[in-house]
Amino acid sequence: MMPCICTTCGVQYAAQTQKPEYCTVCCDDRQYVNWQGQTWTTLAQMQQYYRNNIQEVEPNVYQIQTTPRFAIGQKAHLIQTAAGNVLWDCVTLLDQETIEKINQLGGIAAIAISHPHYFATMVNWSQAFGGVPVYLHALDKEWVMQPDSSLHFWEGARKPLLDYNLQLIKCGGHFPGASVLYWPNGADGKGVLFSGDTIQVAMDRQSVSFMYSYPNLIPLNKPSILGIQEAVAKVSFDRIYGAFEAHIPENARQALDKSITRYLHIYE
Repeated sequence: MMPCICTTCGVQYAAQTQKPEYCTVCCDDRQYVNWQGQTWTTLAQMQQYYRNNIQEVEPNVYQIQTTPRFAIGQKAHLIQTAAGNVLWDCVTLLDQETIEKINQLGGIAAIAISHPHYFATMVNWSQAFGGVPVYLHALDKEWVMQPDSSLHFWEGARKPLLDYNLQLIKCGGHFPGASVLYWPNGADGKGVLFSGDTIQVAMDRQSVSFMYSYPNLIPLNKPSILGIQEAVAKVSFDRIYGAFEAHIPENARQALDKSITRYLHIYE
C-alpha cells in the first residue's frame, strides 16, 4: 500500500498494510481532526489535482506553494547559495514538474524543517534530489511518521548549514524543537529570518505573534516567549518570511522586538 497522507495536516505516514486509524499529528492539541472525520490521500492522487507555484521573492529566494490550498496551506522556500541550495520547510505535493523546475534552479543540497507540521513528504523530497540530508531538531523526533536514513536529528541551540552562511536556530515554543533559519546574506546583506510559524508574521506585516496552537487559539506562555527572544537576541535581520502568505519586507527586527514587548506587557 502506498504511504498515506493526512488531508488535514499534510503529513505523510510510512507505508502500511492498511490506512492508519487516525493521524497522530492532528490528534495533538496544536492541531485538529477534520470535522468530517479522519481522511487520507496519497501523493499519486494529489498529483492529479494539485500543482506547485514556484515564485522568486527576492534574489536567490524562491517561494513554493501548492494550489489549490492543501492541508494547512504550507509554504516552502528554496534558498540559493554558492555551496548549494537549501529547501526550508516542505509542502506535501511533489511532482515531476516541481522536480524539473528546482533542478533548473540548481537542485537541493539540504533540507531543513521548522517543526512537525511541515514534515509533509520530506522523505520523498530527499529521495527526489539524490537522498540529500533532512535536518530536524532532535526534540521533535517523536513526531516523525515516516522514518528514513536521510533524516538527521540535530541537537543544541544552533546548527550551521552548508557554507555556514545559513544557520538553524532552535527557538522552541510552538514545539520543543521549533526552529528558524537565519540567512545573514539575504535582504542585500541586512539579513533574513525564515521563521515558519515559530514566529508568526501577522497580517498587518508590522508585527508577529506567538502561539502554542494557531487553529485552537492556545497562546504561548511567557517563559516560551522569553526563550524565543533569547534565541534570536544576537541575530541581525531586516526581513522575515513567515509560514503562510505574509512576510515583513523591512524593519523586521524592530517589529519582532515591539511584538515581544507587547506580549510581555499582557502577561504583567
